[in-house]
Amino acid sequence: MKALILAAGYATRLYPLTRKYPKPLLKIGEKPIIDYIIEKLSAAEDIDEIIVVTNSKFISLFTKWASRFESIPKGISLVDDLTKEEADKRGAIGDMDFVIDQRRIKDDLLVIGGDNLFEDDLSKFLSFAKGKSPSPVIGMYDLKSREQASKYGVLKIDKDGGVIDFQEKPKNPESALIAMCLYYFAKEKLGLIKEYLNERSSKGDAMGFYIDWLRKKEKVYGFVFSGRWYDIGDHKFYEEANRTFTRRGYGSA
Repeated sequence: MKALILAAGYATRLYPLTRKYPKPLLKIGEKPIIDYIIEKLSAAEDIDEIIVVTNSKFISLFTKWASRFESIPKGISLVDDLTKEEADKRGAIGDMDFVIDQRRIKDDLLVIGGDNLFEDDLSKFLSFAKGKSPSPVIGMYDLKSREQASKYGVLKIDKDGGVIDFQEKPKNPESALIAMCLYYFAKEKLGLIKEYLNERSSKGDAMGFYIDWLRKKEKVYGFVFSGRWYDIGDHKFYEEANRTFTRRGYGSA
């Protein structure tokens, strides 16, 4: 299984912090956000390679960052998606398709957002995903608040974890379960990404648009994480995550 970290966004909501610096390399405690993700991926036995997709604007910063991990068994490789500014970005789906083509990936793929900060390890999620393979599996989090959920992709699932509804940032959510930018795609289903890109009628680059399209073609499952999860989308949540992780000791080197 390959792991792909999405780190090619421009994080305009976090300006000026991210005007010249990528969000995944911002620190929580004493280390970058992406380091927490690397630790979880490195501990997952099924994953044999970690790929980080970034952009031409920040590739040099990620190259310097990645040099620290040359000794880890799985290794980290970087892919430049060849964009230089927000207006040219490929989006999550476009970056996935670009990396699959560039790296000729023919393995199962775990996709995770480069700003995805959560406490749980990946063992239960991957066990659940393998049990549902080749069906796609989404990592989910219960915000306990439908009002807060309206800012995200909202899901409803049946008793077996099957996704029965998905809405991208609905005004009146019917659930507080949200997608947390963590996805498992079996190798047999990777071709559906290009099929979606060829069929879509708009340039919606949010992963939610793909998931909504996908669930109408395939059985899709959701796995609910129980530990804390932070969406590092704006200054408020970045500061909250920094306070909490530092206080609880997660940010130590």
